[in-house]
Amino acid sequence: MATPRTRWLFAGQLGPLFDDGGPILLVEARSVFARRPMHRAKAHLILSAMRHRVRELGDRVEYRQVDRFDEVVDGRDDLEVIDPTSWAARRFVRERGMRVLPSRGFITSEADFRDWADSRGGKRLLMEDFYRTVRERTGLLMEGAAPVGGQWNYDHDNREPPPKGAARLGLPDPWWPVEDDIDEQARADLDRWERDGLITLVGDDGPRRFAATADEARRALDDFVESRLMDFGPFEDATLSGDWTMAHSLLSAPMNLGLLDPRIVVDEAVAAYDRGDAPLSSVEGFVRQIAGWRDYMWHLYWYLGESYPTDHNALEATEPLPEAFVQLDPDRIEANCLSETVDGLRRHGWAHHIQRLMVLGNWSLQRGYDPLELNHWFTGMFVDGTPWVMPANVIGMSQHADGGIVATKPYAAGGAYINRMSDYCGGCRFDPKVRLGENACPFTAGYWAFLDRNQQRLAGNSRMRRPLAGLRGLSDLEVVVDQERRRDTW
Repeated sequence: MATPRTRWLFAGQLGPLFDDGGPILLVEARSVFARRPMHRAKAHLILSAMRHRVRELGDRVEYRQVDRFDEVVDGRDDLEVIDPTSWAARRFVRERGMRVLPSRGFITSEADFRDWADSRGGKRLLMEDFYRTVRERTGLLMEGAAPVGGQWNYDHDNREPPPKGAARLGLPDPWWPVEDDIDEQARADLDRWERDGLITLVGDDGPRRFAATADEARRALDDFVESRLMDFGPFEDATLSGDWTMAHSLLSAPMNLGLLDPRIVVDEAVAAYDRGDAPLSSVEGFVRQIAGWRDYMWHLYWYLGESYPTDHNALEATEPLPEAFVQLDPDRIEANCLSETVDGLRRHGWAHHIQRLMVLGNWSLQRGYDPLELNHWFTGMFVDGTPWVMPANVIGMSQHADGGIVATKPYAAGGAYINRMSDYCGGCRFDPKVRLGENACPFTAGYWAFLDRNQQRLAGNSRMRRPLAGLRGLSDLEVVVDQERRRDTW
């Protein structure tokens, strides 16, 4: 009988879904943490998850702590891998002739997505179309060939602003993991590596708020379904300064570590709807995030190619990131929305999707920050940041640097949107209704300056006709643009 191959698992493959019972290799390579600045909470979570998995596997695992992967795997002919989660890692294992198994951890296979995309000639690869195909193929929230409730998408029910005058949504705190000796040692090792100049860490670390084991991830899932799924839909786009979790699941990080099978995640949400424990609008919105958007980002990463982030800068954005972003320093920022979001990112390594898209992303789009640099920043600063998840989100959706491959228009907006969907503007020294003067909102004025700077590049986009017509009607446009060009407080 042939000796079973040893399966080398990567940091995104740490759950039971990736374990078929044979011998396992886990390699903790310090070089992973040294490539670029990384949030402390993210580095801690990765180390904690890997080391907890080693403890769980016991004698079945070969665990190596080295500087680089090649110190362990070069020259070995006994290794197999489940196709890893980045172009660089896939190239690395193929160059060494390892046996490669199909990827796991997503609801749609890479082959199925490619067939779907190729059938459309590589055009109109819209998420909504992909999502409907997933629903039809899997039967998620379906009654025969029709969607449950008669509609595919309940997004119109999921745009409620936060309750007026509320500091919090009033939901129970999420279930939090309890740190142990592994977390203590991980923190000590990271501190030592940083003191020795081996890595650069940014932000706060501790206590750990994200699941690092499959058991923890399952408890976090159960808690979300029981206590927050009901309110997830209506308030998924809303923000309150005193409630950093709102009704969100916080499951993106453990899913991206491979600790949770996303099909189990959506099945649990659907089961809650079937029991009458959560409304269809909330469950559909959550299923769309996981089975739709998350899978869509994964597949676009491969379909669009390795050079997608470097090949696209349609708006010719070249400004460097400000130190307030690089250092996660909210004290350098006066606008409440931006300061609060950066502060939350500093403290937790996480922000929900509207804070990412309509605060951090919107600001960066308006100010013309380099999209590739921003992509690296998002990957390093968020606990759920991975090489595969950010390019289509940042380069495409957020910064419109791909010219419309992922999103049909730039996600630029003035302060009115932020004012409607958050409590940020009430105590801010800037006024979202004002575009000129000392109290001019940098988002509101910045929106018009963005359109002015890019009007020729966006002239052919049918969805931008009305905003560009509004731009041409501004009598004070020249002064607003000059003000934003000179702006040194924001």
